[in-house]
Amino acid sequence: MISVPETTVDTPVIRIRNLHKSYGQLEVLKGVDMTAPRGHVVSLIGSSGSGKSTLLRCCNLLEDSQDGEIEFEGEAVRWRGQGLNRHPADRAQVTRMRTNLSMVFQQFNLWSHMTILQNVMEAPVTVLKRDPAEVEQTARAYLAKVGIADKADAWPAQLSGGQQQRAAIARALCMEPRALLFDEPTSALDPELEQEVVKVIKALAEEGRTMILVTHDMKLAADVSDHVVFLHRGKIEEQGPPANLFGNPQTERLRGFLSATSA
Repeated sequence: MISVPETTVDTPVIRIRNLHKSYGQLEVLKGVDMTAPRGHVVSLIGSSGSGKSTLLRCCNLLEDSQDGEIEFEGEAVRWRGQGLNRHPADRAQVTRMRTNLSMVFQQFNLWSHMTILQNVMEAPVTVLKRDPAEVEQTARAYLAKVGIADKADAWPAQLSGGQQQRAAIARALCMEPRALLFDEPTSALDPELEQEVVKVIKALAEEGRTMILVTHDMKLAADVSDHVVFLHRGKIEEQGPPANLFGNPQTERLRGFLSATSA
């Protein structure tokens, strides 16, 4: 039997050390270190192509990295092979970690042939083998939490983009994960619908949920984050509390990025 490290409140939910990720000859992440402490919100900011979404996908093992270590609650991912041939060695470990790291994507990714309630219930019932009656009660509670309880029996196509993204958040919450991973959750929405989703994310942050947030919305990052990481060309250029990064940036690259995003 594989032993899982005992965790404490001080054990980070996610810790990444010296992570490298390449697509063929293109190196996207060039030795990144990042920690997501329990109950903290970490935001990843940077220009398009800086490696933000790739880093998030590596956290959830949706992408294989070529070097470096990834730990989930103190347990290191086990690897086989090297470089571009490196892959997780234990699929059961990957599945277990992923079920505790729910991801919310930019494009919602709801199943069009299922109602909203069925979308939210699907993974807990099929992956976690939970009792459907209990899952339904939980799913309805999370739909109410994100403000769309009345849409449980609707189809995804009948919802606005903001409602679909809130349904996707409810689906992620229904897995009752240790951490939520958001990949540009508002970038596909117009400003009015964006605020619906921002309100939900802020409420989750206030509850003390562990979250990693890739976002283009600097105000959201400033409002909800405990720690902000600015990526530039696959490396961490600057990081720290949001008051420091947004109020007193130390590098010319970050100053230029913030000036461009506020224009």
